[in-house]
Amino acid sequence: MTLGLHDPALFALSVLVLNATPGVDLVFVVGRTLQCGPRTGLAGAAGISLGCVVHALAAASGLAALLAMSAAAFSALKWLGAAYLVWLAAGMLRAAWADPARAPAAAVSPGAADEAPPLGRTFRQGLLTNVLNPKVALFFLAFLPQFIDAAAPDKAFSFLVLGAWFAAQSALFLAVLVGITGLLRQRARSSIFGSASAGRWLQGLGGLLFLGLAARLARTEAPVP
Repeated sequence: MTLGLHDPALFALSVLVLNATPGVDLVFVVGRTLQCGPRTGLAGAAGISLGCVVHALAAASGLAALLAMSAAAFSALKWLGAAYLVWLAAGMLRAAWADPARAPAAAVSPGAADEAPPLGRTFRQGLLTNVLNPKVALFFLAFLPQFIDAAAPDKAFSFLVLGAWFAAQSALFLAVLVGITGLLRQRARSSIFGSASAGRWLQGLGGLLFLGLAARLARTEAPVP
């Protein structure tokens, strides 16, 4: 069966540019890697990549089209996504403000700079930050069809191929990003990132960035049908 695609090189380049554009996914992966190490960063990247697969399947089945046509559905998902980002930001800011000297030795903070959260939790956080972003759903609906040949015998199949390609290339990009960030973290552990106070500053900065991304998502207007 023919894939029914055109301009694959342009598609690959477009995906690379989009992956490198600062946003929730990039900030989440870099932040988790700096705070907790490459294994945690890779867990978050895996969750984000699965989120891309979910969006591709939703767009292929028509759910993204419904989201584009319904202002109420768009707003509901938008506010849910913004609230989740605020919740993540609150956890990071609490960890940044916590006094290590007063914290019990056995206490485990969800976002503590010196304690890596369970990989499963980071995976779920990455998945939800991606799935609950309606802009990603609309992006799949608007972007992928541009690279499907008008004469494709099975456009739904072509759409799923592009969605899988997008998810795989994004996963590779995030894995490379985690590797680079992990190396920088390792080389700097003895200086800026090695101290507890620097870790708390990273938590605070990450929390503020997530609050800003939540505010940007909340200001997103529903598309005009």
